[in-house]
Amino acid sequence: MTSDLALLTGPAAGELITAALRGSGMDLLGWTATQVDHQPGRGTTVGYSARLRRADGSTADEVLGATSRTLPSPLPRGVVRIGEVGLWRFPNDPDLPGLAVAADPERMRRVCAGIGWPADGGVATRVVAYRPRRRAVVRVDTSGGTLYVKAVRPDRARGLHRRHRVALAAGCPVPPPLGWSEDGLVVLAGLPGRTLRRHIVRPGADDPLREPGPLVESIAAALTSLPAELATGARRRTWGQKADHYAAVIAAADPGIGVRAKRVAAAVGHTAPQAPDAAVHGDFYESQLLVAGGVVTGLLDIDTAGRGERLDDAACLLAHLSVLAEIHPDRADAVGGLGVALLDRFTAEMDGVALARRTAAVVLSLATGPHRVQEPNWRATTAARIALAERWLDLADAN
Repeated sequence: MTSDLALLTGPAAGELITAALRGSGMDLLGWTATQVDHQPGRGTTVGYSARLRRADGSTADEVLGATSRTLPSPLPRGVVRIGEVGLWRFPNDPDLPGLAVAADPERMRRVCAGIGWPADGGVATRVVAYRPRRRAVVRVDTSGGTLYVKAVRPDRARGLHRRHRVALAAGCPVPPPLGWSEDGLVVLAGLPGRTLRRHIVRPGADDPLREPGPLVESIAAALTSLPAELATGARRRTWGQKADHYAAVIAAADPGIGVRAKRVAAAVGHTAPQAPDAAVHGDFYESQLLVAGGVVTGLLDIDTAGRGERLDDAACLLAHLSVLAEIHPDRADAVGGLGVALLDRFTAEMDGVALARRTAAVVLSLATGPHRVQEPNWRATTAARIALAERWLDLADAN
């Protein structure tokens, strides 16, 4: 491991956390790294689950963060610098100043009042997702219904709000935007349905995988629903063009597995475009699709929408489904059936060989996940995902 990765995930991390808590009245009882975002040559950011003891003797479980990457100047409130490392307690993320507002029910009640959303009966907040220094999603339940608040870097909030307005006006099933703030909050209305991932993991009587035909067609429609107006700016690097980066991340964590990862990266890499420019989602997978009545009712997280190749979105979904089938073997047949149906549907309009290679590239990116979230057996899981990427390459070669 590189030095900053070892520092923030090894025993020394506990010493850093203890030093950062000094003077707060809190003592560290234990910690576990839960998210590791290592960018070779640029630094590492880690999220921790920590057990703390208060001055009165009671204990609390909290989320902490640490980073070796460059911090904003002046140092944001709630962030402590120790040497080259910055540390903070949730929600005082150095790049997400709006997160402290989104996670606070009383402050969110005032936000709701400001946008005219009924909240007289009180507000309850629940953090749905948090990636330190990147983004967070907070569910806000009020008397007027459910909202979702995204906390992003302040310079991205206005653009994200605009993307939702443009996409919604074009008929794309994105959550309606209700407002944004200078400190990086974007408020979105809720939509009906459960994510496709929840339908897969916890199937109910309305399991859309039983008769996947309508679901496949609605997914294909969602894939093409983003308006051309969003296909602006620099062309996104494809999953194949980013493969060397993900192989380097894997090699930094485990050089042995990294050898195979680099071979996959070499096989999927390319320089010339492999498909026409289009408006793409950028992170199109089962957790971004809301499903009700067997069809897609919502498309989430268009933060990364822009100009790219539609191959990337199709490959992203196929790769995630193939990984999900390995994680949940009891649903492997149903997920595999959906994957085959989608592959057939996509290859009716896309180059099948390029799609299989691009899917292998996405699986390679997902092979960084077990170490990033610090799974107990991450090495074996990483190797299994590399093997899955190799099988996608075999499929490409067979065609």
